[in-house]
Amino acid sequence: MDNILELERKPVGQLLIQYALPAVITQVVASVYNIVDRVFLGQYVGALAIAGLAITMPVMNIIHALGSLVGVGSSSRMSIVLGRKDVKWAEKILGNSMLLTFFFGALFMTGGYLFMNQILELFGASPDTIRYAVEYMQIVLPGMFFTTVTFNLTGLIRASGYPTKSMWIMAGGAVLNIFLDALFISVFGWGISGAAWATTFSMFSTAVVAVMHFVSPRSFIRFKRHAWAPKLYIFRNVLLIGLSPFLMNFAASFVVALLNRQLISYGGDLAVGAIGIVNTFGSFMVMFMLGLCQGMQPIAGYNYGAGHNHRLREVYTLTMKVSIVVGTIGAVLAMAIPRIILRAFTNSDELLDIAVPAMRYLNVMLPLIGFTITNSQFFQSIDKPWIAIVTSLSRQVLFLTPLAFVMPLLVIDWGGSGVTGVWIAGTTSDVLGAILAAVLLWSQRKVFQPGYVAPVRKPRKEAGPTAETD
Repeated sequence: MDNILELERKPVGQLLIQYALPAVITQVVASVYNIVDRVFLGQYVGALAIAGLAITMPVMNIIHALGSLVGVGSSSRMSIVLGRKDVKWAEKILGNSMLLTFFFGALFMTGGYLFMNQILELFGASPDTIRYAVEYMQIVLPGMFFTTVTFNLTGLIRASGYPTKSMWIMAGGAVLNIFLDALFISVFGWGISGAAWATTFSMFSTAVVAVMHFVSPRSFIRFKRHAWAPKLYIFRNVLLIGLSPFLMNFAASFVVALLNRQLISYGGDLAVGAIGIVNTFGSFMVMFMLGLCQGMQPIAGYNYGAGHNHRLREVYTLTMKVSIVVGTIGAVLAMAIPRIILRAFTNSDELLDIAVPAMRYLNVMLPLIGFTITNSQFFQSIDKPWIAIVTSLSRQVLFLTPLAFVMPLLVIDWGGSGVTGVWIAGTTSDVLGAILAAVLLWSQRKVFQPGYVAPVRKPRKEAGPTAETD
């Protein structure tokens, strides 16, 4: 319990380093799974294999969305509940989050196998790339179930006071994935199926280690019999907070599908491959920002629940500053040395010629993306789910979706390329999303004011001295 009490006692700057550094490493390490797959495929298999893997990314994003639906919701609720010193309640959140993980994991795996070809064609697979995508997905789907378990439990490990352990679990899986990619692809010559087997084995291993943490008697939050009893209000509260990152990732999948279709229309399979490797860099920077915000989440959630609003303001301000600095560094790299970065993913000069301008257009606004992401994650941390949903969906759904249709036509009218219009749509949506995030933050400025008391949602049928605090 001492690990949790330091959230209201230790200086905020030290806490953010303590929690954000492992979370950043965890997120960066998580992105290594996709990056390493693309590097090995690009160097040993070819451009069409990269395009085939890019087609699977929307499906992977949906699986990650299911993991964030439960993982972010349960860890955010656990932080707030622990701020109110209710360990029994936290154990119930742990058990019920696993029930939700099993349900959604089984549902998605079943649907994925039954409708695999239709789903991949929906997301832009062509006759040349679908064989790579199917070969990958047939193997990796069970591994993605273990991914949802890992995402959920590592978030709860961090929220219950073990940020470094959460980091090491994910880092171990990434190191194993790199080793297995090298073995299966470059040594055994298994191609894209080797990448899938490497990911599946790695995520199974991390899931097992994460489960063992909550079995160990050394953890003060553990799996206990009472925690497995289904509680509808816990389902509701977890899903309501997790709805924001879920919808963001889910929408991202369909936005990628839309962009893939637009790119095929204007630039063919190589344009899809280009956005696949460009998004690898952008995703790496976003993962860094998300890790920083995940470090903020238990600090903000705990102090919000405990009523320490001055500490809430401090951790928000510090997180925002660092996030914008990270975004600025990423934007400078993307503008200055795009070809050097992208060369790691492909030896095809034709693919690079398409990817270099995309790299600049889609990453120049990374500082504003950092601003938007930090606000969205902050609203999740303080139990403002609907505001978090609007903030997180604004860039991709409210703005990028219509702009992806309009901008290519305008750019063609101006004598340019429709592919360039798709890139410009991404840049414009980043700016508009940041403006909306600023307006929503201003509307919620009261949470930083001294004396503001967080509202309490009360369940109807729970006994116990602190049951009314959730």
